[in-house]
Amino acid sequence: MAIVVGHLGTPEGKEALGTAVSEAQQRGTGLLVVTSDPAAPAEELEALQARLTSAGVENRIMAGTGDLAEDLVRTATEDDAELIVIGLRRRSPVGKLILGSGAQRILLEAPCPVLAVKP
Repeated sequence: MAIVVGHLGTPEGKEALGTAVSEAQQRGTGLLVVTSDPAAPAEELEALQARLTSAGVENRIMAGTGDLAEDLVRTATEDDAELIVIGLRRRSPVGKLILGSGAQRILLEAPCPVLAVKP
């Protein structure tokens, strides 16, 4: 079993990745990282791999299709994940009435618990 997280360069994405690494360390499990950009530069992926390896987390980085919500749910289902970690943006009081469509899809379709974090 593993923890699934997306790799995005946003503050929310960075917070989700950091939390996923901490959860993997605490649980003694692996980490499946799905890139949000199917054409992510090799240098970026190598830096990510080095960061995860130095954190002592067994990991696998997978190229996404561009639909991160679909990629995370599919990966969690196929790999029998124990947790998905996602990042959420801070929203105004009115914006809180509407959850982002990607986050909503993940929460509704996930085959396992979802941990939502904010930066």
